[in-house]
Amino acid sequence: MSKEILYIIKVGGNIIDDEKKLSGFLKQFAGLKSHKKILVHGGGKLATKLAGQLNIPQQMIEGRRITDEETLKVVTMVYAGYINKNIVALLQANGCNAIGLSGADGNSILAHKRIHASIDYGYAGDIDAVNHIFLKNLLDQDIAIVMSPITHDKKGQLLNTNADTIAQEIARSMSESYEVNLIYSFEKTGVLLDANDDSTVIPSIKPAYYATLKAEKKIFAGMIPKIDNAFTALNSGVRRVTIGNAEELEKLISHTAGTSITNE
Repeated sequence: MSKEILYIIKVGGNIIDDEKKLSGFLKQFAGLKSHKKILVHGGGKLATKLAGQLNIPQQMIEGRRITDEETLKVVTMVYAGYINKNIVALLQANGCNAIGLSGADGNSILAHKRIHASIDYGYAGDIDAVNHIFLKNLLDQDIAIVMSPITHDKKGQLLNTNADTIAQEIARSMSESYEVNLIYSFEKTGVLLDANDDSTVIPSIKPAYYATLKAEKKIFAGMIPKIDNAFTALNSGVRRVTIGNAEELEKLISHTAGTSITNE
């Protein structure tokens, strides 16, 4: 007996910050009525903007936010609060029953404070476990899950965790029960040979070609962790990974747009 399909879709980039684009994306997401689905969202620029208004200095190293105690308060309010609940409300308006979660809710994502040899990332979290049974129970009730990038360590400490990694870890865990399709969606049309030219989409990337692209420095730095996550997911039971434009979600679902990451 074949497994039921589950779509795990991560939305990020400038889509979160653009009310019109986010609304259009969520309308397409809500339209996946016959499929189980989980939406993982990033934080956009709102947390940085609010931190500035509150005079809380922000530090980024290699594209990752240093999450000190005050910054953790801000990202929790913004990610698990406003952005998460705004997405849930918009999905309800489109006839999609949804529930918004952080990793602490239902003990859904357990993590630990990141350990690094030379950098203190503060309250940044790396994932230890996903409570796939809890998430499956919600999906079995035809509830779409909206996951914010806030996790916990089961000792009372919240942690700020990379949303791409959350999507990949949930996809790996849920592949035990479902045929998982993982989609990374943002403002670009896919993985590009030229980051400034949307017409240079690479239709498919296999491991050998990926190694060549990296060696020739044809993939910009921010895309490498996303593709690394994609191959990790594929090697852990996820059926398919696609990277592309959130505004073309229906085409990404039908595999007629974006970049397919594959081992085959």
